[in-house]
Amino acid sequence: MKYGIVMFPSKQLQDLANSYRKRYDPHYALIPPHLTLKHIFESSNDEIKDITEKLTKLTKQFKPMKVNITKVSSFQPVNNTIYFKVEPTEELEQLHKTLYAELPGGEPEYAFVPHITIGQKLSNDEHSDVYGQLRMLGINHEEIIDRIHLLYQLENGSWTVYETYRLGEE
Repeated sequence: MKYGIVMFPSKQLQDLANSYRKRYDPHYALIPPHLTLKHIFESSNDEIKDITEKLTKLTKQFKPMKVNITKVSSFQPVNNTIYFKVEPTEELEQLHKTLYAELPGGEPEYAFVPHITIGQKLSNDEHSDVYGQLRMLGINHEEIIDRIHLLYQLENGSWTVYETYRLGEE
């Protein structure tokens, strides 16, 4: 089965992201707005028990994290994804590194760029048009996120929470 680890922002930020995602993100109906901490990895039912135990221990080492979104950005020319840029922090970077070091799935394919996707799989013209409009948004949002989520993929391609872990809890 396919798994991934994410942080979900507040409802307020999810609503803002979804106001764009419903128009510009074909994955809108498959997963809520999120910040990916560990990309998709395969695991068996036996392995996932070990993973959940490790996550319970690992998340105790991290305190709730401040997340600051300061602008709309894009991954172009690599791909036509548009996103809310989450300012990188040492804590976020360390959590990402720890998840990759301690859990199965190998090294990340790309460098860690904390973000919340608001548009993807756009044509070049559509990307240019939409990005040109959205980067003018004056976004400055800060919040504390106190939990991470282990998700799994259903047969229809959507993602659902397998387990939630509170950061810093004994």
